[in-house]
Amino acid sequence: MPDATTLALFSLASFVLTVTPGPDMLLIASRSLSQGRMAGLVTYLGIACGSYLQAFAAALGLSQLFLLVPAAYDVLRWIGAAYLAWLAFVTLRAATPLASGIGAQPRMPNRRIFLQGFLTNLLNPKMALFMLALLPQFLKPEAGSVLLQVMVLATILNLAGLLTNGIVILAAGRLGHALAARPALARLPQRLMGAVFGALALRLALASRD
Repeated sequence: MPDATTLALFSLASFVLTVTPGPDMLLIASRSLSQGRMAGLVTYLGIACGSYLQAFAAALGLSQLFLLVPAAYDVLRWIGAAYLAWLAFVTLRAATPLASGIGAQPRMPNRRIFLQGFLTNLLNPKMALFMLALLPQFLKPEAGSVLLQVMVLATILNLAGLLTNGIVILAAGRLGHALAARPALARLPQRLMGAVFGALALRLALASRD
């Protein structure tokens, strides 16, 4: 098991990472606005599972593929950018505003909501590179099972994410109810989120590994 100092430092790093806005947080806010708080939570669960997978991939050395084969990083980067662009398109083209009130939009199956969260996290190459750069600094073979240490550290990361995104879920759910009573403003979050998804797609498409 990692010692107390290692856990404290990793917890701080995890908090800094999770409070930084990105596709994960934006998707959670979008689902909470349109489908309710439970949908936001299911989205987060998908993202958390993606984080576990990324962490174990980094621990097993799979993420080093991005360092050894630059083309692999570029392929994942373009797939991630295309996925974000698709989310932007779907958000902007939705016939019913995101903030039109719970039940106004067709209810998405939890499996689909979970999968979107999972893919959004998994198709983010920066997350894989972050895991590759950060995790080895906190893993100590002499402290016991490396896989157990990865599980503990990934759980800390996801708990920090739950705290941060839990606030997003509650705030977005409340905002959705408030905007539903103001039809003139109902499409504002939809346009904003669609634009941000598009900007993130463009940013990822133009990004380099450095």
